[in-house]
Amino acid sequence: MRQLAVLGFVAVLGLAVAGLGTGAPSQPTLIGKCAKANLDLYDEGKLTLATDNPAFPPWWGGKAGHGFETSDPYSGQGYESAVAYEVVRRLGFTKAEVTWKAVPFVKSYAPGKKTFDWYMAQVSYLPGRAKAVDFSNSYYFVNQAVVGIKGTPITKAKSLAALKPYTLGAAIGTTSYNYITRYIRPSEKPKVYDTNNDGVTALKNKQIDGLVVDFPSTGYITNVQVPTSTVVGRLPTKGTKERFGMVFEKDSTLDACVNRALAAMWASGTLKRLEKRWLAGSAPLLKG
Repeated sequence: MRQLAVLGFVAVLGLAVAGLGTGAPSQPTLIGKCAKANLDLYDEGKLTLATDNPAFPPWWGGKAGHGFETSDPYSGQGYESAVAYEVVRRLGFTKAEVTWKAVPFVKSYAPGKKTFDWYMAQVSYLPGRAKAVDFSNSYYFVNQAVVGIKGTPITKAKSLAALKPYTLGAAIGTTSYNYITRYIRPSEKPKVYDTNNDGVTALKNKQIDGLVVDFPSTGYITNVQVPTSTVVGRLPTKGTKERFGMVFEKDSTLDACVNRALAAMWASGTLKRLEKRWLAGSAPLLKG
């Protein structure tokens, strides 16, 4: 990933509008090579952003709309939508200058030209993915977790070793699936699904004992999608700490400007405030 220093400096342009839902004071926007007029965008003068469809809470919020199911990225509600619009503001754009597209998760990091400026849908940085696309720095550090049906034997598991006898499932191409095969190594081959939604259906129908997803997504699953389910536990970090990043076309010049905005948001505590607002919750950490 290109070093941030190549894009000059950050300076104050005066007061910008307050960040969405952060409660933070007005912040400066970026100038120099990161000034709005100097950005190399998919659609000149506008930001074209993308996410998966359906867009699920707590990452996205608001009522379904603009062609999106479950939630609406335009709403500014939910963690990823709120983070996106805070970065948008720091780049000097308004909400009216943003267009959202629906793009399947696995296509976001596939090789080739992109029809968006950046993509957000809980995409974890992986070296293999980074060969085809560019990633921003982290906007969230994540643990995976296991969801099971209440009262079933898997819910008594307290360690990774205790998960081995069970049939686990995850969406294809995800770090959730990678975690199962690399660190849990169950005795039965895990089930793989085209989407997390398909995995949720399999859990509901008891076709699997446990579904592995990122921990913040478990709240919507257990409270709304499968009320008879519960969080078995969070999975311990193994290897490099997993992080979510925005996805850009390979050799994009926009990612370094986004990184500048993210760095300021980490430094000011904005990301922590958004995390506290949208991603509250806890669950036991399983032993490694």
